[in-house]
Amino acid sequence: MRKPELVEVTSARLYVGNLSFDAAESDLTELFSGVGTVQNVEIVMNRHTMRSKGFAFVQMQSVDEAKRAVTELHDKEYMGGRKLVVSGAKAVEERRSERTRQPEQ
Repeated sequence: MRKPELVEVTSARLYVGNLSFDAAESDLTELFSGVGTVQNVEIVMNRHTMRSKGFAFVQMQSVDEAKRAVTELHDKEYMGGRKLVVSGAKAVEERRSERTRQPEQ
């Protein structure tokens, strides 16, 4: 398993990794509501099995709230003792360029 890189928080959208496969959107909404206003939670699912892939994106109200969420929730034990990875989410363009980049030889 590769270790997720921590991305600087530059928007209100956060990446949340190392989630329990049993975590529901309502669980994350409740958790992140403790640090600010949650606008949206999206758990990423495997499209064939419809099972969680173990990570999600959380949209907070503001960049400040997103930064506070990283400070308070990153590395926190949650659901079954798993330590959450909470960091800034990469911009869509950044993710696309990484997928098309060729591995170094």
